[in-house]
Amino acid sequence: MAHGHGADLSDEDRKAMMEQSINITRNLANIKYKVAVMSGKGGVGKSTVAVNLAQAFNAMGYKTAIYDVDIHGPNVPKMLGIEGESIGVKGNKLVPVETDDGMLVASMAFLIESNGSPIIWRGPQKTGAIKQLISDVAWGNVDVMIFDNPPGTGDEPLTVLQMIPNLDAAIMVTTPSSVSEEDVVKCVGMTRMLNIDRIGLVENMSYFECPNCDEKINLFGDSKGQDFAKAMDVDYLGDLPFRTQVSESADKYEVPIVKAKPDSKAAQEFMKIAKEIESKYFTKDE
Repeated sequence: MAHGHGADLSDEDRKAMMEQSINITRNLANIKYKVAVMSGKGGVGKSTVAVNLAQAFNAMGYKTAIYDVDIHGPNVPKMLGIEGESIGVKGNKLVPVETDDGMLVASMAFLIESNGSPIIWRGPQKTGAIKQLISDVAWGNVDVMIFDNPPGTGDEPLTVLQMIPNLDAAIMVTTPSSVSEEDVVKCVGMTRMLNIDRIGLVENMSYFECPNCDEKINLFGDSKGQDFAKAMDVDYLGDLPFRTQVSESADKYEVPIVKAKPDSKAAQEFMKIAKEIESKYFTKDE
């Protein structure tokens, strides 16, 4: 049953697609736990959450990898201090970049000429690039893979969710704003339509913690994360404060806060959320 342009494919194209599909299945079979980090809209700190969760799992002793699926704004390498690195080639496989503490990273940022080069692609090209990276990167054996999806319900997150068999968890990142929450509802809806029901919610920028008096100040109104998660029937994993040191750590030091300042309250919050994900979704007996 051919759909769209499927009937126009040559035998060679069909063979290549079949090989790619086999490679994707083989590659993902070597990854024990697969976690997609998602958000309904941009600007909620999704990539910050993704890299810090990856760093947290790494600190917990898991062999961790992070795949930056954001084709138009791949920020993960910058946040991990490996911007400017390039992906290696071994035989017909791509070799992911490794951080100094052993995390494996693949990102479109490693494949474009410069940070200023825009990628102006339509849906099929984006889908093809994502599939190719998953198919062609030699990840080896990995305990936890974090997929940092671009915001929304477009081609990229849809491709990732459709391609990953047995996704262990989809983690939604939101902020205490009604606009952000409306978009997350759509994201949760799409995830459920793909029969993924292990969904967790993290509320970022939930409050500001005064550095001098430790008082919590709700910058965006009262935290609604717990009630919101309950209304959507998803797991509430915790809230993260709006702290300048978290974004400073990523921008200035180019290291996630979990690695830069492991004893800070921010790092401890990320560790707590990682442990929640571990206990809720990493079923040891499967």
